[in-house]
Amino acid sequence: MAINYAKYVSELVQRARAAQEVANSYTQERVDELCAAIAYNTTQPDFARKLAESLVEESGMGDVENKIAKIYTKVKGGYRDMKGQKSVGLIHEDKEKGVKTYAKPMGVIGAIMPVTNGEATPIFKAISAIKGRNAIILAPHPKAAKTNMLATAKIREVLKKYGAPEDLVIAIEPEYVSVECSGELMKQVDFVLATGGTPMVKAAYSSGTPTIGVGTGNVVTIVDGTTDLDKTAELIIASKTFDHATSCSTENNIIVFEDCYEEFMEAMAKRGAYLIREDSPDKEKIVKTLWPNTPKDNVLNREIIAQPASKIAKLAGVEVPEGTVLIMVEENGGYGVEYPLTGEKLSPVSGVRKAKDFDDAVDKLEKILAYQGLGHSCGIHTTIQERVDAMAERLKVTKIVNNMAQSLVNSGSWTCGYPMSMTLGCGTWGNNSVSHNVTWKDVLNFTYVAKPIPSTQPTDEELFDGKTY
Repeated sequence: MAINYAKYVSELVQRARAAQEVANSYTQERVDELCAAIAYNTTQPDFARKLAESLVEESGMGDVENKIAKIYTKVKGGYRDMKGQKSVGLIHEDKEKGVKTYAKPMGVIGAIMPVTNGEATPIFKAISAIKGRNAIILAPHPKAAKTNMLATAKIREVLKKYGAPEDLVIAIEPEYVSVECSGELMKQVDFVLATGGTPMVKAAYSSGTPTIGVGTGNVVTIVDGTTDLDKTAELIIASKTFDHATSCSTENNIIVFEDCYEEFMEAMAKRGAYLIREDSPDKEKIVKTLWPNTPKDNVLNREIIAQPASKIAKLAGVEVPEGTVLIMVEENGGYGVEYPLTGEKLSPVSGVRKAKDFDDAVDKLEKILAYQGLGHSCGIHTTIQERVDAMAERLKVTKIVNNMAQSLVNSGSWTCGYPMSMTLGCGTWGNNSVSHNVTWKDVLNFTYVAKPIPSTQPTDEELFDGKTY
């Protein structure tokens, strides 16, 4: 018998609304206590390992130790960013302008989550929702459904312990997890937080419900040779291999200045990167393994997503040295559909190409992003600040990372000032409604109250600086 998703979701939303009505009267202290308790309990070592192991086993993707590190960083970091911040009632008063700002809940949030970050995302989104006195319904990817239930059960256990309604956080049960169920959820909730693939995000924006979604990641980084190349190689490999490249922020393409190209390749090789040259028959083997139907379409082979480099090499029939953690493939040709290496790979495989100078490198970076990843982010390893500034002025991206491991800092880290997040806005360039890292602040409504103030109307002399135009 066909599942009545509309009825199922309606029942979940009713439960969530009842719980949210209770939370609606919570004080700031009560909200903060719940957020602290959830963050603390979900980052205890035994539970974090259990959650990480669950997702690796269920999805067949990623690395347990890296996922544990992700849980610690994103959950603790998310709580750190919200700790002591006002999210209930009067949160700001501008006495000069006579305006007060009051924060209020949005209601019931629908959270659509990817399999790649299915361990930390449900917790991060749950505490973000509760910070604003919202309820949240967590809709996972089918390959993360059991893990999502595990995370949700722990959160609900904490809520119960502290006398809060457990239904402030509800998970879609594994047997109901589907595109159809997520679609129905997006129609019935008050607000949607959508993290995942482009088709899903477009569906969220088309749901008729207010939404924040994210764009496609396809990070490009430039290496200009002015930094310590050994350190640069260490940073890029740390980023590109973390959790077997599940992140949308890994360096999918690396553009290297010609005058330091071979030296940089040696530095990468010392750390487990294997380079496939442009004229090697192995290049086509890797391309066909990642994109079996290219050039008909560039849909990634699911068997390679978030898998070790050694496994990908084996699937491709390419011999690589023992200890290889990253495969680099030269692509000095064109861009776009006919050159799939210029796209996102979701695996420890990077395209590399040469550039004559900085202007040439930026031109190439723009062409790659025009194909895929516009609005997301890019990076540069340089000691020349003017180059960073020039990129910031010119490029249609929302984040630029300088001399750091891109995927380890893009969504916030202990050594980067970006807000901790699991949802990275890409602006209108990436078909998104926001250009920043999405946090608890994005699931609040605001009421503004104004009172009379002395007139601020200037004279024409003051307004136009005494000039006529």
